[in-house]
Amino acid sequence: MKFKPTAKLSWTAIGLLTPCWLCANGMRLVSQDGFAAARGEAFVATADNASAVYYNPAGLTQSGPHDLRLGIYGLYLDPAYEPPPGAPNYGRTYHLKNNAAAAPQFFYTHNLESAPLSWGVGLYAPYGASVNWPDDTGFRSVGTKARLTYLRFSPAAAIKLPLGLSLGAGLLLDYADLQLEQGLLRTATPFANNFRFRGDAFSLGCNGGVLWRAHESVSLGVTFRSPTRFTLGGHTQFEQQPIIQPTRLDAEAGFKFPLTVAFGISFRPTPKWNLEVNADYTDWSCLGTILLRQKTPPPFPVQQNIPIALEWRGSWNYCVGATHYLAGGWRVSAGYLFNESSVPDTYYSPLAADLDRHFFSVGTGRTGRRLDFDLTYQLGYGPEHRVTGSTPSSQPGLFTGQTADGTYQFISHAVLLTLGVHF
Repeated sequence: MKFKPTAKLSWTAIGLLTPCWLCANGMRLVSQDGFAAARGEAFVATADNASAVYYNPAGLTQSGPHDLRLGIYGLYLDPAYEPPPGAPNYGRTYHLKNNAAAAPQFFYTHNLESAPLSWGVGLYAPYGASVNWPDDTGFRSVGTKARLTYLRFSPAAAIKLPLGLSLGAGLLLDYADLQLEQGLLRTATPFANNFRFRGDAFSLGCNGGVLWRAHESVSLGVTFRSPTRFTLGGHTQFEQQPIIQPTRLDAEAGFKFPLTVAFGISFRPTPKWNLEVNADYTDWSCLGTILLRQKTPPPFPVQQNIPIALEWRGSWNYCVGATHYLAGGWRVSAGYLFNESSVPDTYYSPLAADLDRHFFSVGTGRTGRRLDFDLTYQLGYGPEHRVTGSTPSSQPGLFTGQTADGTYQFISHAVLLTLGVHF
């Protein structure tokens, strides 16, 4: 796909307002709405506000004439790493240099009064990462820095059919900017040495959903998002003093983001309660071995075509949530999400540092005649995960003998604030 430079600059400018971070499920950011997050992301079979553009486009048929929803996701996370026994810095605990970030969400929906049709648009970040480890961890040549800025513009439409059935579908217009860095030697001194890649691209995908009100107290929902494929075009920069002087070469890398599918069932025993269970699958097996191609031969011993072995695997999110509706339009919600790790120990990377995680959430909100709000607190916890026998993903780690072996842990605190307007 080709875009005018002005369009690319506009997306990049928006990206500067969207700091990203390492998150659950590989690089996926699953929290896109305060109300849904308060329910542990169990929202596929409810999807009754404008964020249905993301959670299940079939839910657009439940929106009002004009619904606007704006949110901010503020997060403090603290992944930690301890070197394995026998390593030079065994007994020391390392933390990322950057711990705080925030990402906005925007959703708008319109329900046609003259036909059983609805449409909407969304702008949000479905993936993201920002990782910056110190140079003395012991895995410098495996990876030290990564940053992924990923933005999605998503128009969607839905139709309401008889028997409580709604169908929805939409497009995914995505922009990705990826930066990677690793050392070429075990230490950053006495001579400067590093390798960097940066590339960006646009991609197009689609999504769809089904929402069926099977009974006045039971709803079923299914939604999917297609994979998106990028040829990230950019450059490499590297040096290894005094042998290789600073060099910059045009380069590209093919990258694929995964298909996702989610299923949910909502049970409403009374109008004051909504209980839901979801299962959400992300096909991270699409990330096998990435080939980074430099368009001209680099100085020896840097390879022109650099394979990066990832070999990730598909993983599930299991979500359960409940909402209790109170008088005056008020509500309280609570939820739990279990996230499976997507990164196997075989090629474990500190730039992903993924592990099984538990997320607990609680929130409150109110629906008014014109204005809504939801405020949610989310706690993330990843128990200790010990990596042994890993193989570096690329040549520098193999050359130096460094690996990502060690013990990883995770904790995060997040606050989501979402405001809604009806007009």
